[in-house]
Amino acid sequence: MPMNDSVIITCALTGAGDTVGRSPHVPVTPEQIARSAVEAAEAGAAVVHIHVRDPETGAPARDPRLYREVVERVKETGTDVVINLTAGMGGDLVIDPDAPLTHLPGTDLVSGLDRLPHVEDLLPDICTLDCGSLNFGDGSNLYVSTPDMLRTGAKRIQELGVRPELEIFDTGQLWFAKQLLAEGLLDDPTVFQLCMGIPWGAPAEPGVLKAMVDMLPEGAQWASFALGRMQMPWVAQSILLGGNVRVGLEDNLYLSRGVKATNGQLVERAVQITELLGATVATPEEARQRLGLKPRS
Repeated sequence: MPMNDSVIITCALTGAGDTVGRSPHVPVTPEQIARSAVEAAEAGAAVVHIHVRDPETGAPARDPRLYREVVERVKETGTDVVINLTAGMGGDLVIDPDAPLTHLPGTDLVSGLDRLPHVEDLLPDICTLDCGSLNFGDGSNLYVSTPDMLRTGAKRIQELGVRPELEIFDTGQLWFAKQLLAEGLLDDPTVFQLCMGIPWGAPAEPGVLKAMVDMLPEGAQWASFALGRMQMPWVAQSILLGGNVRVGLEDNLYLSRGVKATNGQLVERAVQITELLGATVATPEEARQRLGLKPRS
């Protein structure tokens, strides 16, 4: 498969992980998240992937008002960037291993439709659809996204006219995403994000990535990322296999060993790698065309 000559860079700004206390650069408030989005766009990101957090505690949140404030703040700056809102929040199930029907603190499990109110409100360019359940890290934390939930969510996203980014954490999830396509619940072009190195999903191994790329439906647009120190090697790996890339503080806090990064610096590094490989960085307008999005309003 040919190398990608025009690379869409996504910056995942903050995520939902327990990272706020580990780096002063992780944005927490809507103002900080919006400022970080503009910084990433100015550095070369065509897409910003947005989670929100409780402004007081830094804990992950899914309050539609917080999403609205972030999006409005970004748009008020006039910055041209594709808005990608997570719709993965509301899938966390923490069980007591000795009493599995008992939910422990940290559980936030809602239906497929109840994960979408901010998408219905804001109609972003893109929202994510996490395409299956997963043992999420060590311990007893599960991410739950059942086939029934996914069919319901995919149908509603399709009705809203929002492009789903299909988050794929393992090969079975890719298999099911193709089933959604076969059932008419996804529109072309399909957009995939291949998420590597998240325990216990697909490992960040080049052979595994290639196998997943080989499984993609014809005409799919795709990107991939890996966690931690593998983030920048994965930029090159994805481009060489024909894909787009994702960087950002959701997935990695460091620019180099011991050096904490900002989102803008991570995007700048991804731009450098892209250009050193002889590729160009896609503009937001080019990204919209390739991902089948509406022109900027």
